[in-house]
Amino acid sequence: MPSLVTPFAALDLIRQPEQQNEPLQAFDAADEYLLSHLHEQGIDVASRVLVLNDSFGALACSLAGQCQVTSSGDSHLGHLALQKNLARNGLPVEAVPFVASSETPQGPFDWVLIRVPKTLALLEEQLIRLHGQLAPNTRVVAGAMIKHLPRAAGDLLEQYIGPVQASLAVKKARLLVATPETKTAPHSPYPTRYRLDKPALELINHANVFCRDGLDIGTRAFLPHLPRHLEARRVADLGCGNGVLGIAYALGSPQAELTLVDESYMAVQSAQENWRAALGERPVTIRAGDGLAEQAADSLDLVLCNPPFHQQQVVGDFLAWRMFQQARAALVTGGELWIVGNRHLGYHAKLARLFRGVEQVAANPKFVVLKASK
Repeated sequence: MPSLVTPFAALDLIRQPEQQNEPLQAFDAADEYLLSHLHEQGIDVASRVLVLNDSFGALACSLAGQCQVTSSGDSHLGHLALQKNLARNGLPVEAVPFVASSETPQGPFDWVLIRVPKTLALLEEQLIRLHGQLAPNTRVVAGAMIKHLPRAAGDLLEQYIGPVQASLAVKKARLLVATPETKTAPHSPYPTRYRLDKPALELINHANVFCRDGLDIGTRAFLPHLPRHLEARRVADLGCGNGVLGIAYALGSPQAELTLVDESYMAVQSAQENWRAALGERPVTIRAGDGLAEQAADSLDLVLCNPPFHQQQVVGDFLAWRMFQQARAALVTGGELWIVGNRHLGYHAKLARLFRGVEQVAANPKFVVLKASK
């Protein structure tokens, strides 16, 4: 049964990661508004359309076969959702090429449809990379639910694209239509860098990295308590961000085999560059992934994790709980999951449902560091 019906298609869509009795849809009124606007303006099979930050593929799946559509974003889960939703609706996966945000989509494009991301630095970097990729008379349209649409988004569109016209609100969604102007090639302020004293590191952070201007306070609480092992251990930094936990552990444990994984392509890019700067050619696996879903069972001795508490605009512990389950499956018997979390999130009780033993390693007024043993 179709869940999204637009002038282009009737689609059955799912979110990623999937969960039973999913309370949320894989699209919202801003997706519907963007597609309605595109249909009113008119496209054909020759139209080249770039879709940015299409969380679960609602826009790209709707346009597959209607035009030459390319999707680009920073979420590996979003990429998985696009592939699964194309297949789910009888569309070939190759109908929509996907470009990770660590790369630049190659135009020229006649239309650019943008879902305004939570991190405006990502939007800024994406707009900068559109320079030289727009065809004459390209139309750039950004959409969001009004409650998630900051004024700064329109300012960025005006700075990097051209004059912006805001639409009327429809079902609590709004569009920002930018008219491209000829501009000099912009200079990107990304990646950013910051330094740590212990361990002594300079860390590179691409635009969509969490806390790209300085070490987040959870990781700061975790670092002094990282375990050290002289023997060879198989270790994963789950949700690695810029790689700081995995790199810091590796510096203190020279025999360890590290895997760093994150669902953000820009986080993976940052972690790769930071690993090379700190550890040179020391072997490592750094990849974009759905957590440890692809990790073989009983293949890790230790998992380090500073779990997220939101997916795009949705706040909750679903992703963290899923990471804990993945860690348990990937760990050998006797293996350990070490995490840091806000005290109020109650991770101790959640971990106790999955692991044989849970210990508090350290605490401050805001955070706890926990060790869970399988």
